[in-house]
Amino acid sequence: MRFFNTTGPVEADMHYSVPPLGRIDLDDTLRLVRNRRYFVLHAPRQTGKTSVLLALRDLLNDTGEYRCMYANVEIAQTAREDVGRAMRAILGEIASCAEDALGDGFVEGVRAEMLDSYGPDGALRQTLRRWARA
Repeated sequence: MRFFNTTGPVEADMHYSVPPLGRIDLDDTLRLVRNRRYFVLHAPRQTGKTSVLLALRDLLNDTGEYRCMYANVEIAQTAREDVGRAMRAILGEIASCAEDALGDGFVEGVRAEMLDSYGPDGALRQTLRRWARA
């Protein structure tokens, strides 16, 4: 039985929803991606931002041209001023999401080394740089 979801990403088979990619200018967004441009998805709470990003991730991955994942780094909020703890949480979240979305264990395999070598201030940048090269 389908219902209106107000607690997180919409799952089309369970929830009533507007198709997520119909909420954005998809052609313009794909042009930005192709041109390696940044973009911001900004909207009030509970309006479907996460659902749009997850649908865009799936669309991009389905093309075979991109390897895209989504990670929510809100987990680091609990660390407050402890940058090391926050960075461990962020890298752990990225590692988990990369494994789930892409079957890619690269981040999991290097995150401890990156934290040891570059510390909390440089670990994220170095991890993402090495992952992109790989």
